[in-house]
Amino acid sequence: MVSQGVLIVIGVRGDGGRREIPAVDVADTESESTYQELFRTLKSRALSGVELVTLDDHKEPRAATDRHFQGASWQRCQVHYTRTLSGQVTFARRNDLAAGLREVYNAPDEERGRRLAGELGASWRKSHPKVAEHIDEHRKGIKTTNGLERLNQEIKRRSAVVRVWPNREACLRLVTALCAE
Repeated sequence: MVSQGVLIVIGVRGDGGRREIPAVDVADTESESTYQELFRTLKSRALSGVELVTLDDHKEPRAATDRHFQGASWQRCQVHYTRTLSGQVTFARRNDLAAGLREVYNAPDEERGRRLAGELGASWRKSHPKVAEHIDEHRKGIKTTNGLERLNQEIKRRSAVVRVWPNREACLRLVTALCAE
């Protein structure tokens, strides 16, 4: 048995904001070369105008992003961001921080989200100034990745039932079917 990763690219079109999934792939590793090949393929299919890339905080995809999409902004997905910040507070306070961040991310509009983020940062400033600093910095560019995180949850839920794939193509069939759905 060999573990593999599923790489999914979700894009938002500039001509109306419609979301699309231009690439799904199964890879042996999440190396810089894997991402380089994925991005090269997308560019060969006429992907252009990339303004923002959201990834987890690994150096490999970030290096490939910097190489292929110069000038694009980069941000971490909110799940990984929340995990990183939660690791900077005591276990007893992690739920409080996570609840505050969820409230910010689930705000009904940008103005309220920014206000909530400002209040959250202020509430942590005295006890955890570095956490407050991160929240203040993040508030300047709040963006949601709820759709991507929801898709990842559904893929994990459905693939957990299968547990072992007979081949790469079988995994790819299920994942692309979920993406199409």
